[in-house]
Amino acid sequence: MSVVKEFKEFAVKGNVIDLAVGVVIGAAFGKIVNSLVTDVMLPPLGLLTGGIDFSDIKIVIKAADAVKHTPAVSMNVGLFLNVVIQFIIVAFCVFIAVKAINAIKRKDIPPAVSDPAPSKEEILLTEIRDLLATGK
Repeated sequence: MSVVKEFKEFAVKGNVIDLAVGVVIGAAFGKIVNSLVTDVMLPPLGLLTGGIDFSDIKIVIKAADAVKHTPAVSMNVGLFLNVVIQFIIVAFCVFIAVKAINAIKRKDIPPAVSDPAPSKEEILLTEIRDLLATGK
Protein backbone atom coordinates (compact mmCIF):
# COMPACT_ATOMS: atom_id res chain seq x y z
CA MET A 1 0.00 0.00 0.00
CA SER A 2 1.39 3.38 -0.95
CA VAL A 3 2.05 6.13 1.55
CA VAL A 4 -0.54 8.37 -0.15
CA LYS A 5 -3.27 5.70 0.22
CA GLU A 6 -2.35 5.11 3.85
CA PHE A 7 -2.44 8.84 4.57
CA LYS A 8 -5.81 9.17 2.81
CA GLU A 9 -7.27 6.35 4.92
CA PHE A 10 -5.84 7.92 8.06
CA ALA A 11 -7.15 11.41 7.26
CA VAL A 12 -10.63 10.27 6.29
CA LYS A 13 -11.19 8.11 9.35
CA GLY A 14 -13.85 9.41 11.72
CA ASN A 15 -11.45 9.83 14.63
CA VAL A 16 -9.27 12.37 12.82
CA ILE A 17 -12.29 14.38 11.69
CA ASP A 18 -13.77 14.23 15.19
CA LEU A 19 -10.47 15.45 16.61
CA ALA A 20 -10.34 18.34 14.14
CA VAL A 21 -13.89 19.39 15.02
CA GLY A 22 -13.02 19.14 18.72
CA VAL A 23 -9.97 21.36 18.30
CA VAL A 24 -11.96 24.03 16.44
CA ILE A 25 -14.78 23.99 18.99
CA GLY A 26 -12.23 23.99 21.82
CA ALA A 27 -10.52 27.08 20.41
CA ALA A 28 -13.85 28.89 20.13
CA PHE A 29 -14.81 27.79 23.64
CA GLY A 30 -11.47 29.10 24.90
CA LYS A 31 -12.30 32.55 23.55
CA ILE A 32 -15.68 32.46 25.29
CA VAL A 33 -14.09 31.48 28.59
CA ASN A 34 -11.41 34.15 28.17
CA SER A 35 -14.11 36.79 27.70
CA LEU A 36 -16.11 35.39 30.62
CA VAL A 37 -13.15 35.63 32.97
CA THR A 38 -11.69 38.92 31.71
CA ASP A 39 -14.88 40.85 30.99
CA VAL A 40 -17.44 39.38 33.40
CA MET A 41 -15.80 37.77 36.44
CA LEU A 42 -12.67 39.78 37.12
CA PRO A 43 -14.16 43.32 37.15
CA PRO A 44 -16.55 42.57 40.07
CA LEU A 45 -13.78 40.63 41.81
CA GLY A 46 -11.49 43.62 41.35
CA LEU A 47 -14.22 45.89 42.72
CA LEU A 48 -14.55 43.69 45.80
CA THR A 49 -10.80 43.91 46.35
CA GLY A 50 -10.70 47.70 46.10
CA GLY A 51 -10.68 48.26 42.34
CA ILE A 52 -7.64 46.11 41.63
CA ASP A 53 -7.28 45.06 38.00
CA PHE A 54 -5.65 41.65 38.21
CA SER A 55 -4.00 42.01 34.83
CA ASP A 56 -2.02 44.97 36.21
CA ILE A 57 -0.52 43.04 39.15
CA LYS A 58 3.21 42.69 38.53
CA ILE A 59 6.38 42.01 40.44
CA VAL A 60 9.03 44.33 39.03
CA ILE A 61 12.40 42.62 38.94
CA LYS A 62 14.27 45.45 37.22
CA ALA A 63 12.86 48.94 36.75
CA ALA A 64 12.79 50.59 33.34
CA ASP A 65 15.75 52.79 32.47
CA ALA A 66 14.74 55.89 30.52
CA VAL A 67 18.35 56.83 29.79
CA LYS A 68 19.30 53.47 28.28
CA HIS A 69 15.81 52.99 26.79
CA THR A 70 15.37 49.56 28.37
CA PRO A 71 11.92 48.40 29.41
CA ALA A 72 11.11 47.11 32.87
CA VAL A 73 11.53 43.43 33.59
CA SER A 74 8.58 42.10 35.54
CA MET A 75 6.67 38.97 36.40
CA ASN A 76 3.04 39.41 35.34
CA VAL A 77 1.36 37.68 38.26
CA GLY A 78 -2.06 39.12 37.42
CA LEU A 79 -2.06 37.77 33.89
CA PHE A 80 -1.03 34.39 35.25
CA LEU A 81 -3.91 34.56 37.74
CA ASN A 82 -6.32 35.28 34.87
CA VAL A 83 -5.06 32.21 33.00
CA VAL A 84 -5.37 30.02 36.10
CA ILE A 85 -8.98 31.14 36.60
CA GLN A 86 -9.71 30.46 32.93
CA PHE A 87 -8.20 26.98 33.24
CA ILE A 88 -10.32 26.19 36.30
CA ILE A 89 -13.47 27.27 34.47
CA VAL A 90 -12.61 25.23 31.36
CA ALA A 91 -11.70 22.18 33.46
CA PHE A 92 -14.98 22.47 35.38
CA CYS A 93 -17.00 22.77 32.16
CA VAL A 94 -15.25 19.73 30.66
CA PHE A 95 -15.90 17.80 33.89
CA ILE A 96 -19.62 18.66 33.75
CA ALA A 97 -19.82 17.72 30.05
CA VAL A 98 -18.08 14.36 30.60
CA LYS A 99 -20.27 13.67 33.61
CA ALA A 100 -23.42 14.37 31.54
CA ILE A 101 -22.23 12.19 28.65
CA ASN A 102 -21.42 9.33 31.03
CA ALA A 103 -24.88 9.61 32.59
CA ILE A 104 -26.48 9.42 29.13
CA LYS A 105 -24.33 6.40 28.23
CA ARG A 106 -25.37 4.62 31.43
CA LYS A 107 -29.04 5.12 30.54
CA ASP A 108 -28.51 3.73 27.03
CA ILE A 109 -26.89 0.49 28.20
CA PRO A 110 -29.55 -1.96 29.36
CA PRO A 111 -28.73 -3.82 32.55
CA ALA A 112 -27.29 -7.26 31.99
CA VAL A 113 -29.94 -9.94 32.36
CA SER A 114 -28.53 -12.98 34.05
CA ASP A 115 -29.89 -16.40 33.28
CA PRO A 116 -32.15 -17.65 36.04
CA ALA A 117 -30.78 -20.44 38.15
CA PRO A 118 -31.85 -23.89 36.90
CA SER A 119 -34.78 -25.45 38.71
CA LYS A 120 -34.46 -28.62 40.75
CA GLU A 121 -36.02 -30.60 37.92
CA GLU A 122 -33.50 -29.28 35.40
CA ILE A 123 -30.60 -30.18 37.70
CA LEU A 124 -31.99 -33.69 38.21
CA LEU A 125 -32.55 -34.19 34.47
CA THR A 126 -29.00 -32.97 33.74
CA GLU A 127 -27.58 -35.47 36.24
CA ILE A 128 -29.65 -38.31 34.70
CA ARG A 129 -28.48 -37.34 31.21
CA ASP A 130 -24.85 -37.32 32.32
CA LEU A 131 -25.22 -40.73 34.01
CA LEU A 132 -26.83 -42.23 30.93
CA ALA A 133 -24.05 -40.82 28.72
CA THR A 134 -21.33 -42.44 30.84
CA GLY A 135 -23.19 -45.77 30.95
CA LYS A 136 -23.24 -46.17 34.73
